[in-house]
Order: sequence, then C-alpha cells, then structure tokens
Amino acid sequence: MLHAFYVGRALADAVNERAERLLTDGLSLVGKFDAEQREYFRQFTEEVMARAQQAEAETGVPYAEPTAGVGSTTDLQATIDTLRAEIAQVRVALQQYRATSQV
Repeated sequence: MLHAFYVGRALADAVNERAERLLTDGLSLVGKFDAEQREYFRQFTEEVMARAQQAEAETGVPYAEPTAGVGSTTDLQATIDTLRAEIAQVRVALQQYRATSQV
C-alpha cells in the first residue's frame, strides 16, 4: 500500500514536470512563430514599398518617405522581450502551483 502511494506521487511529479516543460516549450514556439511572422510581414512591406518607389520613379512622381515605419525593429524586440517575460511568469506560476499541490 505504501509502495503504491510513492509510485503515485512519483507519477504525479513526473507528469507535472512534463506538463510544465510542454507548456513552456509551446509558449516559446508561439513567441518564435509570432516573431517570424512579424519579420516576414516587415520584409513583405519593405518589398511592396520598394516596388511602389520604383513604379513612382518610372512615372516621374517624387516619392515622399513616410514618417512612421511599419513594424520597426525596436517594436519587434519589445514584443520578444514581453513574450519572454510572460513565459518566465508562467514558469513561476507553474512552480508555485506544483509546490502547493505537493503539500
């Protein structure tokens, strides 16, 4: 009977650790995907703007550079930093949950 208790406890600990790892890995992948999509969108926007500039140059109409960029590098870095902070908060919450559920 006591052996079954320890096996169950070990199983619960292993499942909790695996779930924590899977959740943090999943959130990390979501953050990475989001950053990649933002970078792809930024590159696509730059390509479109370059084509527009070229078309305007061919027609002789002067091009006025916009004052605000779309998806600047600092915005992307801030988003990445925010996602990393959120992942760290989730890890802490999971560790606290594990600590309280084991008591």
